[in-house]
Amino acid sequence: MRRRARKGGGRQIELVIEAIGARGDGYATVDGQPVFVPFTVAGDRVLARVTGTHAGGVRAEAVELLDEGPGRAPPPCPHFGLCGGCALQHLDEAHYVDWKQALVGRALAQRGIMDAPIEPLRRVGRQSRRRMVLAAAKHGGRLRLGLHERASHTVIDLETCLLVTPGLLALLPPLRTALQVLLADGETADVTASETDGGPDVLILSRTEPGLAARQALAELAQAADLARLSWGPTVRPGDAVAPEPVAIRRPPTLRFGDVVVEPPPGGFLQPTAEGEKLLVAAVLAGVPAGVGRVADLYAGCGTFTFPMVRQCRVHAVEGDDAALAALWTAARRADLAGRVSVEDRDLAREPLDAAELNAFDAVIFDPPRIGARDQAMALAASTVPAVVAVSCNPATFARDARILIDGGYRLAEVLPVDQFPWSDHVELVGRFSR
Repeated sequence: MRRRARKGGGRQIELVIEAIGARGDGYATVDGQPVFVPFTVAGDRVLARVTGTHAGGVRAEAVELLDEGPGRAPPPCPHFGLCGGCALQHLDEAHYVDWKQALVGRALAQRGIMDAPIEPLRRVGRQSRRRMVLAAAKHGGRLRLGLHERASHTVIDLETCLLVTPGLLALLPPLRTALQVLLADGETADVTASETDGGPDVLILSRTEPGLAARQALAELAQAADLARLSWGPTVRPGDAVAPEPVAIRRPPTLRFGDVVVEPPPGGFLQPTAEGEKLLVAAVLAGVPAGVGRVADLYAGCGTFTFPMVRQCRVHAVEGDDAALAALWTAARRADLAGRVSVEDRDLAREPLDAAELNAFDAVIFDPPRIGARDQAMALAASTVPAVVAVSCNPATFARDARILIDGGYRLAEVLPVDQFPWSDHVELVGRFSR
């Protein structure tokens, strides 16, 4: 286990790990309470140091591995154990797949959903992630660029990553060069880099607006890394809306959803892998009955599902992110689809479509953030919509929303799990509901 020793420490206890929990940590039960120990597997006997409390239990870290349990494997990444990006590289393939598949069944069972058919886990390959979000920090003249340590603000200086595409990995050296000039000592930045059909699209968020030297460094970054677009924006509080400004646009950073070319906004959301997106789109299309006339695509983003769906019906896309919705509508008009696609700017977390509005549709697709869509699910449960397709990246909130739909008269016909986030506790789901 490659893990930086923490200063101080609480009492030490010897544990036999019983299982791996939903967040990827092994746990043992002591005095009726679970003790969560990262980077352990079922059957491990460890000497652990208590470090604090955990939701519903106690946190600890392994001081010494006394005996290994079955299923342990050498982690392939040199950053594992320090970098907070992966939690399960120490599991062999068979145990990992079994654990991730079981996440879905356990989440559903906790909501009393016992008989839903769950398809086998679909997986994406390594070096396929086309979007990465990095942290940068400069201290003592040294620039660190990478991911945070687990449960820490410390930035791990990333040398390699087995998940992102080679093209994104190649951006690290020129990004470091530019950020060294952009950031003053003690400052931080967030960097979002995405691969598009036009080339890499990079957004840098920092506290201080770039001066002349920094803008020159950013322009050189765009040239050296052959970026399609480079944008900068100020670091703002969550919920504040400040549009990033383009620093360099060398080519349009475009994506293709179905037959439609879309130019997403800087830092805009897209599915992390092209392979995973294809699996999700296919599952969503299969969940909408043939011959329907009008479909609502809720949390539509830039049109990941809207444009593949528009081949077979009219689609009403609802999204609360102004920039994403503008990109969707611009693409629809350019593709001469204004008669088949309609849009609505609406924060569905605060103002979900009510049952009367939903009843105008033959099917509804919704793909909310990790917190799910409880209120929207309640409105759907009160509606007469014949078919619903739910997409989620969180089994727990998916199961909660599925329970609401089932209690409202829907049947969960099928669940497809897609592993777009290898070695993490995240799993993408598509659930098909019908009345």
